[in-house]
Amino acid sequence: MRVFLTGATGYIGSAVLDAALRAGHQVTAVVRDPEKAERVAARGVKPVVGELGHPGTFAADLASADAVIHVALEDSPRRIEKDRVTIDAVLAALSKGGERRRTFIYTSAAWILGATTKPVDETSPVAPTEHVAWRPAHEEAVLAAGTNGLRTLVLRPGIVYGGSRGIVSDLLKDALNGLVRVIGSGKNRWPTVYDRDLAELYVRLLQTPDARGVFHASDEGDERVNDIVDAIAEHLTQRPDIRHMPMAEARRKLGARADALALDQRIRSPRAKALGWTPTLSTITANIPRLFEEYRRGGRS
Repeated sequence: MRVFLTGATGYIGSAVLDAALRAGHQVTAVVRDPEKAERVAARGVKPVVGELGHPGTFAADLASADAVIHVALEDSPRRIEKDRVTIDAVLAALSKGGERRRTFIYTSAAWILGATTKPVDETSPVAPTEHVAWRPAHEEAVLAAGTNGLRTLVLRPGIVYGGSRGIVSDLLKDALNGLVRVIGSGKNRWPTVYDRDLAELYVRLLQTPDARGVFHASDEGDERVNDIVDAIAEHLTQRPDIRHMPMAEARRKLGARADALALDQRIRSPRAKALGWTPTLSTITANIPRLFEEYRRGGRS
């Protein structure tokens, strides 16, 4: 399958790229500079130097794709606008496929579900925090465009772990440096998913012709942040200081992201499991040595 991928050099996107190549797909990746283009080209990927906010830079490659996997989200003040521009460009290009059956997988986030008082699945209503208040409209645009000729899917990952990047790897780094900051009480549960398991779900969705709609990606471990941090600390010779940051202070430093990180969530993924997806790692706390090894070598070999 000819797959167009955004975010191929990012944290989640690089794992998706690995999985797509392992599955034998032909991948075209939009990247922002020549250095990244060389990096992906060395792996047999066709690079396109372009910008998400300027779809004209990659429109021709969208038109020839069988499927688009949109993972990228810029860390900039215009990230929301650029995400919507990309969605609109992808939907416009794929809807012109004629008789070709084409696929669009859009990446959202479990934070869109807000705090959960009980385990929730893909049928549950959304209640986004301020940090992701824009996401429901983007999800709806993707899902509403699904027709017989265009298959649209929304994937909502939990907090991703593994490799040397991401929120959990930041905790590993902080622990090695001697000080871990926990947002709020730390009694909240994070929905988490191993990066390689998440990437395999993208490919499974890509290769399942009847799959469409919303899918969750969570290992369903329901681990509390305090337990994750304690497990990290116990695997170090010198235990780091663990400081709980009051929410008011966290909001001053992190803005609306602080409330997202403090969410208590129990996310279930029945639709993904019905497709045969089974995470290889089910908890962070049971895999701390592995995660430290991946972090120290800058990813996985």
